[in-house]
Amino acid sequence: MSEQRGSVSTDDDRKDRGEKDWEWRRRIRSNPHSHRMYKWVVGIVGGLVTIAGLIAVPAPGPGWLIVFLGIGILASEFERAQRVLDWGRARLDDWNDWLRPKPWWVKGLVGLATAVLVALVFYGLFLLSGVPTFFPDVVEDWLTGLPGL
Repeated sequence: MSEQRGSVSTDDDRKDRGEKDWEWRRRIRSNPHSHRMYKWVVGIVGGLVTIAGLIAVPAPGPGWLIVFLGIGILASEFERAQRVLDWGRARLDDWNDWLRPKPWWVKGLVGLATAVLVALVFYGLFLLSGVPTFFPDVVEDWLTGLPGL
């Protein structure tokens, strides 16, 4: 069987490409000063992203996704953050393994409970800060008829 050049990718080719992709990191780590600065930058950026995610958790939006993105940034340089990321992935896998075999109605109830929780978060947010002006007036009128607003 003849092989055409460039059409078949071997494991060695992929490994070489992978090593070249991370060559810049090897160079940074070879110099103690640049490695220290790089670690500081990763720590600051990862910490800020994680904190922003934690702030976003109670607000509507992808708070936990942002938290784990920040932990992923930190995990690229810090072993403890890698362990936290592994733990979080394991819990997500556990949740998926638990929910996957359940009947459709259980999955529906989980979805409904999630929607109710998101609605309550919005309601609480509007109680604290008022209805944003970009919503139509009918939303504000409807919410002011509810208890608490």
